[in-house]
Amino acid sequence: MQQLLAWWFFTVKGWQIKGRFPFELKKAVYIVAPHTHSTDFFLGLAVRKKMHFHFLRFLGKKELFIPPFSWILNYLGCYPVDRSKNNNLVDQVVKIFNEKETFHLALSPEGTRKKVYKLRSGFYHIAKKANVPVVMVAMDFFNRTVVFTEPFYLSDDEHADKRKIIDFFKNFKGFVPEYSITADIEC
Repeated sequence: MQQLLAWWFFTVKGWQIKGRFPFELKKAVYIVAPHTHSTDFFLGLAVRKKMHFHFLRFLGKKELFIPPFSWILNYLGCYPVDRSKNNNLVDQVVKIFNEKETFHLALSPEGTRKKVYKLRSGFYHIAKKANVPVVMVAMDFFNRTVVFTEPFYLSDDEHADKRKIIDFFKNFKGFVPEYSITADIEC
């Protein structure tokens, strides 16, 4: 399936990739935006297949992990987490980073496919607490380009870090352009 998606996006639709995937990193958080439509997921699978980084994971509700769905989700790179209110999701994910020798996790800084007016903070706190670098990945549907940045470590200034992230992503349009990150979004 992923091979077919890669062929569709990159051969038929003419998508291209700019930047590089940091294969040298053992651990990282990849923030992927703008996240405006379910098509983003399939494009992500296509990019992962084309660039051969099958080890990149994303999060899913642990309740989904029942056969046969658990096999499919594991194959696609989904990692089960408990999203109930009694469990701190950030601490759960930091624990995964701390327990694994290598772990690469893709997250949406918006946390939803709808228009947001403020970035979520989970990705920030995960990267800070796990002391792992962040790689920004833009999916620009207007130019049919996926753009990877160089890895960077977050500072102790959350506002400045989020401003840097917004300033990068504001240049790209998602599948639903009006839901894309804009310069006036709160940090």
